[in-house]
Amino acid sequence: MSTGTISNLLVEDRTYPAPDGGWNVGPADHARLTAEADEDHVAFWEAAARRLEWAEPWRTAHTWEPAVPDPQDPHGLTVPRAEWFAGGRLNVAVNCVDRHVAAGRGGKVALHVEGEPGDRRTLTYADLQREVARAANALVALGVGKGDRVVVYLPVLAETVVVTLAIARIGAIHSLVFGGFSADALRFRLEDLRAKVLVTSDGQFRRGKAVPTKATADEAAAGLDHLEHVLVVRRTGDATPDVPWTPGRDVWWHDVVDTADDHHEAEAFDAETPLFVIYTSGTTGKPKGLVHTAGGYLTQASWTHWALFDAKDDDVHWCTADLAWVTAHTYEIYGPLSNGLTQVIYEGTPNSPHTARHLEIIERYGVTVYYTAPTLIRTLMTWFPDGVPDSYDLSSLRLLGTVGESINPEAWVWFRDQLGRGELPIVDTWWQSETGATMIAPLPGVTTLKPGSATRPLPGISAKVVDEDGVEVPHGAGGFLVVDRTWPGMARTVWGDPERYRDAYWSRFAEHGYYLAGDGARYDADGDIWLLGRVDDVINVSGHRLSTIEIESALVSHPAVGEAGVAGVTDPTTGQAIAAFVIPARSPADPEDADAWAAHAHTLTETLRAHVAKEIGPIAKPRDVLVVPDLPKTRSGKIMRRLLADLVAGGSLGDVTSLQDETSLTRIQAVLRARAAATSKENP
Repeated sequence: MSTGTISNLLVEDRTYPAPDGGWNVGPADHARLTAEADEDHVAFWEAAARRLEWAEPWRTAHTWEPAVPDPQDPHGLTVPRAEWFAGGRLNVAVNCVDRHVAAGRGGKVALHVEGEPGDRRTLTYADLQREVARAANALVALGVGKGDRVVVYLPVLAETVVVTLAIARIGAIHSLVFGGFSADALRFRLEDLRAKVLVTSDGQFRRGKAVPTKATADEAAAGLDHLEHVLVVRRTGDATPDVPWTPGRDVWWHDVVDTADDHHEAEAFDAETPLFVIYTSGTTGKPKGLVHTAGGYLTQASWTHWALFDAKDDDVHWCTADLAWVTAHTYEIYGPLSNGLTQVIYEGTPNSPHTARHLEIIERYGVTVYYTAPTLIRTLMTWFPDGVPDSYDLSSLRLLGTVGESINPEAWVWFRDQLGRGELPIVDTWWQSETGATMIAPLPGVTTLKPGSATRPLPGISAKVVDEDGVEVPHGAGGFLVVDRTWPGMARTVWGDPERYRDAYWSRFAEHGYYLAGDGARYDADGDIWLLGRVDDVINVSGHRLSTIEIESALVSHPAVGEAGVAGVTDPTTGQAIAAFVIPARSPADPEDADAWAAHAHTLTETLRAHVAKEIGPIAKPRDVLVVPDLPKTRSGKIMRRLLADLVAGGSLGDVTSLQDETSLTRIQAVLRARAAATSKENP
């Protein structure tokens, strides 16, 4: 093994063993590296921070004030407060762009941009520097300054990356919103932040169509006195000709950005300057606006990107997430660009205009690192049940990664066999919007890989699985996943509501000082961590608590199943019962024939109930097996299990604004109606 000490993980000339099995080094090596970082985790992160360019060094590396009993309120807790690298000054955009140009690398490609219709654009680091400077100057001319909030409501475009970096460059605060969100979801964010500027587009290309966007943005912005300007990117042009316009407020990107000066003098800001606010999905309750700050976030984003993906100078990195998702913030904008890499960004859906679009893109740009969601992998399994076509050259790939949900072992193995030639390492990452960057994942070249397990906390991070009393559980047992030590990329607060930050994450285990992740997890016999999904994604059947992830993994292990989503539904006998929504490995001949889907369920129900009973136990047998053409997923690829339960109950579906594709509900409902009709005929 070539990585001898933790210091080897902080230098640029690190090498790894050849991928002939030698990268399976073992948990002892991971534990040793972690132990060396644990000797002084603050010093470890200081070393990581020195990889960046600082205008002024920090005075205090780290300060932490935990939630403790409030002397002014005997029944309450104080609000926790963290600082990293306080007094240090840097500019995030300079670290992501300018310093690479200054080092003579301006001619290197920063972005390969692919639009869904097939239009393409390439920007070098020198190009990106000029574009970011123009956007920064334009924003300043529109009255944006340090601390002002700018909401970005755009698809995955070069302009989205440019304006994000420009906002950071001038010390303002960005909040990216998925371009498919509703006017209500966008308006909430505009109001909550009291945004000064909204950046949007005339339209966007989605699933082969040009979809108008500006009208939705106008609906969201109506009557907001604090919103001074709407900056509009011309994306779809004549394909969406009717663009509503408010003179004096609305301005075209090409009028104010493309004509601006391409030189901008960047100012350095304190490390604790807020960089962005990212909102939780809002599937339950009011979305939380999580605040991340410049110095700590960029330190962890940059180092974890470099370490997790074994970043090399000739890499072509592709993180497939929408830019509004935190994964894209960290591993599609700030991580790769801070490390000077070339990357791909793609506007559209993975099956537009054909199901091999991602394979085509990998071949076209010679992608070396492909980081995507387990839900897409499972979808690819259903699209290519006989394996991916060999007509695409995927030989450039050298490392794969997953993010978003736990990956079931069958999907892990399929991903490695089909895209990884049966030999590439897969970096399965666990983290959250709240953590800012990866917390638990294997390090390629260091960690033994286990299909389905995120393995161990990264060096510099400490996490545990504990019981309800905060006591660490033994190997082989499960409980709550907690982080028991601070880290640089941690969210500092909830925007405008510090008490909610305390109550959501720090109150439950305040006595121990633990951060509550909200996920269930278990240790295996080796002490590796397996994620079990959200704590509220637990089904209680006759007093037996069952993880949705475990049941879904059991279903997907059957060759007839391509993907599965499981939810708890009300049952008069057992309290809750299990409803399993299954996408088959091979779909009916007519994907629009709801009756065919309902009939398919009839043939699979008993087979799959018996299979789950064999894999987990009789108590885990689904009461209902529903074969459907799609599952309701967020844009980040997470299955909205709440909606599965609502679909079975037949009641109101509530907030669906975070869905990737709202039409999936219509298709599922048609199948459920067909199934109900067939059942009525059988049991008149």
